[in-house]
Amino acid sequence: MRGGILALLGMIGLSLSLSAQINTKVYQSEHRIDTLKEGELSFELDNISFFKDNEYAGGIQKGYSLPGFWIQPKLVYHPLKRIKLELGAHLLRYWGASKYPCYAYHDIPEWGGEQYQHGFHALPWFRAQVDLSERFSIVLGDIYGGANHRLIEPLYNQELNLTSDPEAGLQILYDAPFMNLDVWVNWQSFIFREDTHQEAFLVGLSSRFKLNPEAKAFHFYVPIQATVQHRGGEIDTIYTHSVQTLMNASVGVGGVWNVAHRVVNRIGAEADLALSYQQAGELWPFDSGTGLYFRAYADLKDFRVKAGYWRCKDFVSLLGSPFYGALSFKDEETLFHSPQMATLGLEYARSLGHGFSIGADVDIYCHLKGNKTTAEGEYLPTSSATSFSAGVYLRINPSFLLWKKK
Repeated sequence: MRGGILALLGMIGLSLSLSAQINTKVYQSEHRIDTLKEGELSFELDNISFFKDNEYAGGIQKGYSLPGFWIQPKLVYHPLKRIKLELGAHLLRYWGASKYPCYAYHDIPEWGGEQYQHGFHALPWFRAQVDLSERFSIVLGDIYGGANHRLIEPLYNQELNLTSDPEAGLQILYDAPFMNLDVWVNWQSFIFREDTHQEAFLVGLSSRFKLNPEAKAFHFYVPIQATVQHRGGEIDTIYTHSVQTLMNASVGVGGVWNVAHRVVNRIGAEADLALSYQQAGELWPFDSGTGLYFRAYADLKDFRVKAGYWRCKDFVSLLGSPFYGALSFKDEETLFHSPQMATLGLEYARSLGHGFSIGADVDIYCHLKGNKTTAEGEYLPTSSATSFSAGVYLRINPSFLLWKKK
């Protein structure tokens, strides 16, 4: 089964003309307001359909498949040149599922509900945005989340672009020739008085300081990123370990060689130091941890070939894949000692026209030999293992003009 799926995706990748990469072409959304749309009311349909297969080996996580789609039908109104209002719904469906728990669709075990939705996991969707200038934006409601934050993989699992609830809260965006800045609050769990679950919100920072212009033949930059999640609340009914504060952060240096060759378009590399810190609570078995992340890529005539290396000590990721951490999500309470992993991947992404794009990817994760401590306290060696992940994605985002102010 695994080999057949990978072979099928390989044939798809070889048979189409494409342009990397998936984050930019498929997952991200344009956040700048089009000032020419002042006075327009439109109906917009945003959707990603996906089929992703994860064949995982080793003791970190069990494999699974994701067949489904999310869709956002919404009305979009531009009352002024630099203000945009959007109202609609976010609907998530997995093929073969008949009912959906009323959970926050990320970190589900920590806060849940007993009620179910049928047909879709459905949420209201609203965004109010004002661009105070060409560089500075304020967003309230459903923010530009996921891949738009440009977080490195140890801090953010790109699969969440398919499965998690839209991020909602407050966001500040600033784009300048010398830097990009994204600061946000994602309110994940709201509580009323006497609720039996915790209030939870996540504060994020993603910045990139450009040491020279991006258009130069050799471009260099410094990324600084952080995510902090707070769980607690003064009006709930939880009195034991009622406050938890968890943090991930990273700082790095990267470079891009804009080759401008007809076959080799771009070559890039980046090195990051990642940190995890548990300021309060006992959710994690480690109060602090570190990780080293190296990655490189080459855009070869519309293909992106990428490779990476990860090593950590006592690191736990808030939003990243369990592969980038020292905990096992497969064997409860198993801890890994300085785990190492090498990765290799191939991406495909092609813009089919304004508002339409398609993508596919194949990733190989090579878990290197190491050691672990089991739940029973045994110190054992771990053997090497190879995991695979492959997916196909279609993004459609057409817009239909309903009315324009004369």
